[in-house]
Amino acid sequence: MSLGDLGLIALIIYLGGLLGVAEVARRARRGATPADHFLAGRQLGTVVLFLTLYATAYSGNSLLGYPGRAYASGYSFIMSTGFMMAIIVVFHALVPKLRPLSVQYQFVTPGDFVRHRFGDERFGGVLVWAIGSLMSVALANFLLAQLKAMGDVTSVVTEGAIPYEWGVVGLAALILFYETRGGMRAVAWTDAAQGLLMFFGLSALLFWLLRDAGGLAAITQEVARIRPEAVSVPDATTQRYWFSSMALLGLGSVLYPQAIQRIYAARDGRSLQRSLASMTFMPLATTTVVTLIGVAAIARIADGGGAIAQDQVMPLLLGQWAEAGGVAKAGAVLVFLGALAAIMSTADSCLLSLGSLAARDLLGRPGADEATARTGKWIAAGVLIAVIPLALVPGLSLWRLIELKMELLIQCVPAFLIGIHWRQLAAGPTFWGIVVGTAFSVGLTFAGVTRFGGVHIGMLGLGLNAIVAVTGSLLTRRAVFSDKDAAAT
Repeated sequence: MSLGDLGLIALIIYLGGLLGVAEVARRARRGATPADHFLAGRQLGTVVLFLTLYATAYSGNSLLGYPGRAYASGYSFIMSTGFMMAIIVVFHALVPKLRPLSVQYQFVTPGDFVRHRFGDERFGGVLVWAIGSLMSVALANFLLAQLKAMGDVTSVVTEGAIPYEWGVVGLAALILFYETRGGMRAVAWTDAAQGLLMFFGLSALLFWLLRDAGGLAAITQEVARIRPEAVSVPDATTQRYWFSSMALLGLGSVLYPQAIQRIYAARDGRSLQRSLASMTFMPLATTTVVTLIGVAAIARIADGGGAIAQDQVMPLLLGQWAEAGGVAKAGAVLVFLGALAAIMSTADSCLLSLGSLAARDLLGRPGADEATARTGKWIAAGVLIAVIPLALVPGLSLWRLIELKMELLIQCVPAFLIGIHWRQLAAGPTFWGIVVGTAFSVGLTFAGVTRFGGVHIGMLGLGLNAIVAVTGSLLTRRAVFSDKDAAAT
């Protein structure tokens, strides 16, 4: 049986299983409220919560974008393990205070925290809208990346029997179906299976690469012969890029709306704590693995003068593995399905969060109204239909899409990470900080400037953002006290 035939059969079985999960999740619904649809009734236990966090954090970007970037950069991309660990560190700066508030005030979206923290201030409402807009654009970007990756993986695993375009459209429709039917329950339960599939698939691929090449030392020697710069000590600019990437993804990933909503969806604080503790080990088990896979590809795939697209590195490796036949072919299909599972798990999470953000934070619908959930479903469907044509056009690599969305998300950092720890942070300066930081980052990006001295433009924008927010809050506070003193005299 050819790889394409085996892949097509496996794909049909897998997708059929997703439909079954969606139906079970639909029957497990306890109501039609936003909390039930978007947060699974706040009943996610430790294991499911851990696996849905894992599958969402390590998406199609991880399985396709990261190996391609490691193939282009060499061992220097090992810093990706650092920025995935940074995510866990930043989570611990946010979760201990955000989780109790979310329970007490029944938060559904990230904007609910902003509304609670700044709602009574003059700029409270516009700040909620600004943050909701930034997060929605970042989610749409994220969704676009997943759709592109779905088309690539489906086309390769079936050897063209399902073309790229049909893979994008067909799988998008399937995600919309089971997300609409089962909500967060369907998303979380499918994520659990998808996370396991991804983990074991990646482990099998790395084992084959190491065994076939004679170990990591042999791979390194061959890489050094073919491309010496891939094993050299990075220069100062590259090192600054490392730390900038760690800060960018460490701060930005924590503000993924789908990640924040999983904090809200935990059954209790202990389940959330255990899930985050387990996530601490996943960068070593996943990001290090995909980096080594990308480096190993340097010794196996000739770049033809740079003709190999980064996002094609993983499919090419799996094609080579499948050529060995037998167990190797089955293993290649397993990895393909693991990649597809990771991609779909992230796409469905994006879609779910997009619907809730748009209905609750942008349109201002009530957080406990069943009509809000219905509105969110319709908006999610509209956004998906609008994004599909963009996914059908060749364009940016997955890695660059990651950077773009992070440079938007981190502009929300002061409102969350400073706002939750510093009571004096005011809504007006925070809003204007977002305006300044976003305008700086987007303006220079459109001007063709993406980094300065190795530092991401978005990180520099965040610096301006924080200065405006903190300084403005201090001046506002001083002005308030001065007015009170004048009134007293």
